[in-house]
Parts: sequence; structure tokens; C-alpha cells
Amino acid sequence: MQDFQYEEDDVSPSRERPEISETLQALDSTTEPNSSVLSYGLSDLSPNELAALLPVWAHLEADYRRSILKALADVIEANFEFNYSAFAKAMLNDTDADVREAAIELLWEDESIALMDKLIDMTRTGESIAERAAAANALGNFILRGEMGDIPEADVTRAQNAVIALWQNSDEDVEVRRRALEAISNSSHEIIPEAIEQAYQSYDQRLQTSAIFAMGRSCDARWAENVLAELENESAEFRYEAARAAGELELEEALPALSGLAFDEDIDIRDTAIWALGEIGGREAMRVLSLLADDAKARKDRDLLESVEDALAAANLNSGDLYMMNLDD
Repeated sequence: MQDFQYEEDDVSPSRERPEISETLQALDSTTEPNSSVLSYGLSDLSPNELAALLPVWAHLEADYRRSILKALADVIEANFEFNYSAFAKAMLNDTDADVREAAIELLWEDESIALMDKLIDMTRTGESIAERAAAANALGNFILRGEMGDIPEADVTRAQNAVIALWQNSDEDVEVRRRALEAISNSSHEIIPEAIEQAYQSYDQRLQTSAIFAMGRSCDARWAENVLAELENESAEFRYEAARAAGELELEEALPALSGLAFDEDIDIRDTAIWALGEIGGREAMRVLSLLADDAKARKDRDLLESVEDALAAANLNSGDLYMMNLDD
């Protein structure tokens, strides 16, 4: 059976949602499945449609089920009109741990307490490291919402306690513990400074990079010197996390290093440095971004130009300047 491969051309605003029978036929195809039918047909499933789908789904190979969920994650990243919430929630009970992990990614916009409690349960009972790590990571969204006052304190405390328990469990896998640290860093919990320091001083580079991530997410200026130092790290992963943290902490002292990273050959580092320049703002940041805009236009690099446009808009807003550019010239 072929993997489900999503192509952007398969998604058209004028496409009508297929009948459930057509969706089931495409789902159970032994040749190449119709990705357009699945993209539309698995969105906005009614309870009756979901009940009809589950028996067919259960007989599909696990690798194929995983490929569908991963492809649908690409679909919603490109088009927010799709809603796979009902489908993904059902997949949290799939018999395959990797399918359950992939389902979590499809639910990143779901803000229900019911999902939060399910994720808490998955951090404790998840069969695989990846499943528990994904659940811990997703709980970070709920912890952040609690910090913003969008979730009652009693509810968000359950999420905090779940990820703290993971972090403090020395027998748990590092991948799970690092995601737990990143999740709790979304709050002002008293454990955060000690946890970040412990991870940063560890001998595990995965924990160290998560510590740098948490430094930025904590919005605590005490970590400024650490972040500035890591911008010069030989490791691309460290520089990437440091660039993001510098933007979150709005470190003006980081502008020289970020200006260099904004021309880095590593696209992820480049785009993160550009974003950070926009978050920090000021005339120096906008000067560098203007140079990048000229470079992007000269190379006809639309992706780079889009990143720079977004950063310039943020820089103007954050610095309060009236500086404007016409990037379409």
C-alpha cells in the first residue's frame, strides 16, 4: 500500500467535501490513494462519519496510518480552513504509539481541558519515548495559556505537575525530560531557574540546547550572558536556540552576532536570526534587515524576502519608529 503523500496542488478552495463513502474508498485504496479526497474527507468529520471510518482505519497498516497523519499535519500548516480535530482525537486511542504521537501534532489548535487531561495521561502511560515527549511538549501550550490567565489555575496546575514530574524523574529518557523542561519554561514556576541551570550544566547536549530554549522562553534577563555566549557556539543547534532566545529576551547586545547569523548558510539559523532582529527592533536591526531585503530581491529569493518583510514589520512595531520600506520596488 502506498504512503499518503500530500501535494499543495491537491488543495483547492473550490473543492467540495466528498461523501464519507468516497473517503473510505480512498482510505482503503491498495494503489496510490487520492490525497485530495483524504485531505478534504477527513476534515470536519461528524460522529456518524467517524464511526464509519474507524473499522476501516483499524485494518490499515501502521506505517500507512502514520503517513496519513503526518501528511495531514502538512495540510493544516498550509491551509487553516481544515479541521482534523475529531479525527485526531480518535487517533489518540490508536493501537500504535507512533500514530498516537502523530495525532498530537494535529491537535495543536485544540485548547480543550479534555485534551489537556488526555495529554497528561499520555505522559504517564505512553508506551514510547516519542509519545511521552510529544505529550509533554503539547502541554507547554496549555501551561502558557494558564500563564496568560486563559485557563483556571487549578487546571493548569495539573499540567505543570505532570511535566515537572517528568523532569524530576531521573529514570525517564532524556528526550522526554528535555521536552518537559521546555514545557514548564512557559510559566513563572519557581522551579524554572534551578531546572534550567541543571540542564545547562549537564553533559548532555540535548539537555543543554533545551536549557537555552528555556532561557528565552522564561523571559528572565538573568540568562542574557549565557545566551550571548551561545550565539558564538560552534554547534549550529546551539546557535539556532541562542538566536531564538535572544529574540525572546530582546537582547540589544545580541545585535552584532545576530546580524552575522542573519547571513548564515544554514537556512534555519538565518530565518531565526532574522526573526530575532525583528523582535529586538531599533535602527541597527532595521539597517541589517534592509540589506537582507536588497540581497533577497537581487537573488529573487521570495522565501527570504518574506521572512525579512515579517521581521521589518515587527521591528517597526517594537521600536515605535515610522521607518517604512517598499519591498516591492
